Amino acid sequence: MMPPAGACPFAPDSRGLTHVVGAGVAGLAAALLLAERGVPVALHDAAPAAGGRARALPDGTDNGTHALLSANRAALAFLARIGARRAWVEPEPDGLPVLDLADGRARRVALSAGGWLRGHAPDGLTAGGVLSLLSLALPGRDTTLAARFAAHPRLLRGFVEPLAVAALNTPVAEASAALLGAVLRRAALPGAGRLLVAREGLGPDMIAPALAALAARGVTPRFGARLRGVTVHATRATTLHFTDGDLPLAPGQRAILALPPWETARLLPATPAPDAFAPILNLHFARPAATPVRFLGLLGGLCQWVLVRPSGISVTVSAADAESEEPADTLAPRAWAEIRRLARAFALSGPWPEAPPPCRAVKERRATPRHRAGPRAVPARLPLANLALAGDWTDPALPATLEAAVRSGEDAAMALLRPQG
Repeated sequence: MMPPAGACPFAPDSRGLTHVVGAGVAGLAAALLLAERGVPVALHDAAPAAGGRARALPDGTDNGTHALLSANRAALAFLARIGARRAWVEPEPDGLPVLDLADGRARRVALSAGGWLRGHAPDGLTAGGVLSLLSLALPGRDTTLAARFAAHPRLLRGFVEPLAVAALNTPVAEASAALLGAVLRRAALPGAGRLLVAREGLGPDMIAPALAALAARGVTPRFGARLRGVTVHATRATTLHFTDGDLPLAPGQRAILALPPWETARLLPATPAPDAFAPILNLHFARPAATPVRFLGLLGGLCQWVLVRPSGISVTVSAADAESEEPADTLAPRAWAEIRRLARAFALSGPWPEAPPPCRAVKERRATPRHRAGPRAVPARLPLANLALAGDWTDPALPATLEAAVRSGEDAAMALLRPQG
């Protein structure tokens, strides 16, 4: 039962209590680290369920096709701590199956040099292309990926662009070469280029286990609690104003805001935050079938990545500026025709009828910041003495991804713990 407006739902003398506002991946990671260190945690979220932008839909379907690389050490360690690591599987250990719709070529492409040496190199990988990839790791003025790989159009189209659009959610004409370089440097390490997906989905294989791990430590999220404002005095936050009441921050109490950039900028107007965003379109086809988990790519069409699970088929279209404006009743037939070609090219188990099965379209208008070339608006981790910021957009080294979300939450928790030794 929610307290009346103006009331405080937590005892004001709860010394050492840390309020984590936002139960997305960043907030869950922050709350778990604090709880593991024995810190009392109160977790709040404006939504009716946890997960933030990674939340599963009410029927359990993911709102997007989420994947991790074995290079994502923070996210994988988080999964291990919540007992969910074994739920993430490697669907394509021999390289990602990719179909080029322009010429019908089907091939497997590895994400790292080790796989390239085993015969799964991307199209257009010449000596000059390798040098251009290596140049991403070098310091210097940031440029767009289109400019950096202008001399290697085949490599750009067949390898760099699919990776960039997936990792940065930004068209290569504006996407940051430096940020993709940060991703590729991690994936280039031995064993770091394996692609992993949740066997059942992000809800059951990340969010639900995280909530269970928090519940085992006495942390239960409070949903439907939107943060309306923050009162700041000198260098400290003194009150959190929720829709259902005000929470004064007593001495020794702290807060973490694990919120989208527009919400953080609303609450703390001086915070540097991105102001341009890119959409993601996801199409979920209801096609239950006894089939293994597969993850495949398409070039030259609407679909970019196709995730096949026993429960159905999900399609992701990143940097979907035009596609997010198209109605679902025209998107579904287009996507399904491409999926059928993909199924034939890689002999996926059927049936594959001509008419598309029922489809749900999910359009995230502000899925991530636009990761453009040039300086980024990255806030301080600890803008106030007792308040830290988290969220995938706050990581100074990586684009807004699951890895960045986990890292940011844990970094925010550590930033509050450090002054107390």
